[in-house]
Amino acid sequence: MKAVRASAVALIWMLLVLGPSVVEAKADDYNVGVYYFPGWRFAPPFAKSPPWDAIRKYGGRKPLLGWYDDGRADIATHQLRWMYDYGIDFVIYDWYWINDGGPVLTHAIDAYLKSPAQSSVKFSILWANHTDTPSSQAQFDAIVEYWIGHYFSEKSYYRVDGKPVVFIFSPDDLTRKAAAFNTDVKQLFERARGKAVKAGLPGIYFVAVSQAVSGPIEQDLPASGYDAVSAYNYHMGLSGYYSPDMPLSHSYRELTNGYRKSWTWILTHSRLPYFVPVTSGWDKSPWGGSPDRLHDLSHGTPREFEEHLEDARSIIESYPDRTHRTVVICCWNEFGEGSFIEPTEKWGFEYLKRVKDVFGKTER
Repeated sequence: MKAVRASAVALIWMLLVLGPSVVEAKADDYNVGVYYFPGWRFAPPFAKSPPWDAIRKYGGRKPLLGWYDDGRADIATHQLRWMYDYGIDFVIYDWYWINDGGPVLTHAIDAYLKSPAQSSVKFSILWANHTDTPSSQAQFDAIVEYWIGHYFSEKSYYRVDGKPVVFIFSPDDLTRKAAAFNTDVKQLFERARGKAVKAGLPGIYFVAVSQAVSGPIEQDLPASGYDAVSAYNYHMGLSGYYSPDMPLSHSYRELTNGYRKSWTWILTHSRLPYFVPVTSGWDKSPWGGSPDRLHDLSHGTPREFEEHLEDARSIIESYPDRTHRTVVICCWNEFGEGSFIEPTEKWGFEYLKRVKDVFGKTER
């Protein structure tokens, strides 16, 4: 009898939490996204060594789930349930395509799609296009067709105005590659949106990842047909101008002060909506370290992270329409770069608790 009662309770929980009828967000709620690095499986030729080996040497980074394989559906289920419980609405998977192999590191999205928890958290992709792609217009078409065929038809895909959202990691690289085969980004996006419309979708919503630099923000990105702007991470505070001589942050306080500077400049100069980026910190030591070694001191505590989130909430409240009340966190599990909020043996759920405290829904 106890087993039957327990099963019934579990079933009710599944229907309430994981079922399709999740309570809709109220107008004063926030949209909270988080980037996900799908690099925690040995996957040659792209991942040429066991990825956790470099992380083990650094204390405080062991996930609560252990040294996991992020291609497992049970791992995805744990992560998605935690995201849902702590107020994260959508997860953005870093997505790669290489010239001699096509799509790679898709295993984490595959695990998401197999998970019974997928309906609780939406998903999107960040095209990590700094892999010397696309090499041709035909390859670009193949990439878009892959997105349409594998992801965009999913009910759990994250959309804005009904359009599936794609983040572009390097707009500069996409501009250069397009020029190399005698076209431009605007024409590529028109082709992509045309394919989406033929597949019964209203289009594609492209978000550019960009620093607070005047050329891209004020001219290039709007002219190229992007729908919005955001960032993966910032390393300094910019106000329209960049120079390689500008110093990188040497503490989490300096890093987050730089974020505030960039937020303000973009929101007062961009014609496009801005999904406000935030960070849990930076320390690239496991991946060989930053050229400026002091930059790897840009990591903080959960309490400092909470203050950073409060600053982001404040700027969103100042520009609710311009930001779509959306914040994007770097990152869930960038353990090699020191940017993670996934529960670890050191911090437990402290980072996730801060997300919920600052951006928690009025109803869930």
